[in-house]
Amino acid sequence: MTAIESFTGDANPYQGGDPYADYRTADFPFTHHADLADRRLGAGVIAANDEFFAQRENLLLPERAEFDPEHFGHKGKIMDGWETRRRRGASADHPWPADDDHDWALIRLGAPGVVRGIVVDTAHFRGNYPQAVSVEGTSVPGSPSPGELLGDDVKWTTLVPRTAVGGHAANGFAVSVEQRFTHLRLKQHPDGGIARLRVYGEVVPDPAWLQALGTFDVVALENGGQVEDASNLFYSPATNTIQPGRSRKMDDGWETRRRRDRGNDWIRYRLVEQSLVRAIEIDTAYLKGNSAGWASVSVKDGESGDWVEILPRTRLQPDTNHRFVLPEPAVGTHARVDIYPDGGISRLRLHGTLTETGAGRLTARHQELGG
Repeated sequence: MTAIESFTGDANPYQGGDPYADYRTADFPFTHHADLADRRLGAGVIAANDEFFAQRENLLLPERAEFDPEHFGHKGKIMDGWETRRRRGASADHPWPADDDHDWALIRLGAPGVVRGIVVDTAHFRGNYPQAVSVEGTSVPGSPSPGELLGDDVKWTTLVPRTAVGGHAANGFAVSVEQRFTHLRLKQHPDGGIARLRVYGEVVPDPAWLQALGTFDVVALENGGQVEDASNLFYSPATNTIQPGRSRKMDDGWETRRRRDRGNDWIRYRLVEQSLVRAIEIDTAYLKGNSAGWASVSVKDGESGDWVEILPRTRLQPDTNHRFVLPEPAVGTHARVDIYPDGGISRLRLHGTLTETGAGRLTARHQELGG
């Protein structure tokens, strides 16, 4: 568990102009993973002990935090984050908070999984950020209530030990705990404000649920699919193509810059496990003058397998969901969509079932990670 130590310490007071001009961040090594605390996956902040100045739900908003220096309410300055009141000591002789005083928030991950890194973002909290933060995780099946999660029988595992953080900064922590988690507990010591929480990791689905579904989207992020690489990420992340639901606007898909050569753009995916792909959907919703002109889909079985084209290069229409039933199921662990020559798609769906081998490996991994 590693903190980015250069971000500890005070931030300068806001002096006007661009509020992000002096914001401190870095290229963290784990942000290529999916955000397990993404609201689009169903994540939520289900409880907090205090949210006097700013609501806990702000922690998981997908957009970066905004700052309006003139925005005040009857409780004080309104911040785009989660902010608690100032803690006080027990008496006039001891007015300071005790060493173990802290505020907490319970987060239900949108998709259970292995956490690879956490960002505790204190954007715009310059003199009112916590002195330190810590993060714990647990795995509880079903839909536990806050009271059940806080019960004495629930075991919490430390993901980020109590660590000093900086104000107006993206405080990043690499996590090396090989365990599947469903919920997190974020603590700020002793009080203060946090703008956003990002939890990067690998989705580990429940194999019993997937087997009960039978046919499902074997590349969907919520089912354990992931993007391995893409040719271009100029306008939007490739991970958008396997998010739940249909795209809601143009930047909720994948769009590349305009090509000026004779090449083409592509995304490579890892499926949840070895699967039989039976049908394909390629959606270009909200991509009207910039949708891909043509697309093809290929799969391969295993890292060293050969790519086999299962959907030949096919004309796409703007702002349209295209559906293709394969003449026979295709076996694969990886998939690739190629678009020609450039542009974008909003979603890719690969409907299929796990093979016997794939189901066995998925069950074994689930058990190894404490699922």
